[in-house]
Amino acid sequence: MRKLINSTYITLDGIIENPMWTAPYFDDEAAAFAGSQTEAADALLMGRATYDGFSQAWPQMDESDPSTGAAYFNNVKKYVASTTLTNPTWNNTEVLQGDLVEAVAKLKAQEGNDIIQYGYGSVTAQLVKAGLVDEVRFWIHPVLEGGANLTTPLTEFKASFELIDTRVHKSGVIIASYRPASAS
Repeated sequence: MRKLINSTYITLDGIIENPMWTAPYFDDEAAAFAGSQTEAADALLMGRATYDGFSQAWPQMDESDPSTGAAYFNNVKKYVASTTLTNPTWNNTEVLQGDLVEAVAKLKAQEGNDIIQYGYGSVTAQLVKAGLVDEVRFWIHPVLEGGANLTTPLTEFKASFELIDTRVHKSGVIIASYRPASAS
């Protein structure tokens, strides 16, 4: 069974939206870890907001420059959880039909490598609650941004996680990897 890995950039004060603040911290060490994540994943899962941002940004980047990651993001199989997106224009994108939990369970049951998901909001919360997220990696950045934290308030959602790995980068970024406490 494929693993669903969530990878989320976050500030010390819980901001994940519009992560332009990550740029000063995306050094060779961060690039190597990000590259290992994408090398292990042959599919990308996202909600509508992430799709809208990614589909605007990635196609504009130079695919011939391996340091951009554009070749991966523009060509990998992409799945979007959305009830409003009907005609995705970004290469190799499919909108999940029907029940989100059922659709993702079917994706995980298929042959293949990891499925990577970026950002943490209502889609991730539903999938954690359903027991479909295998690992959450929070890239904690040493910055305070101010403003509302988390992209989508998760007021009715609670979950416990177990720490499975910690990486401390020279830049001050800490990647804390967790699995849901009920997972084994």
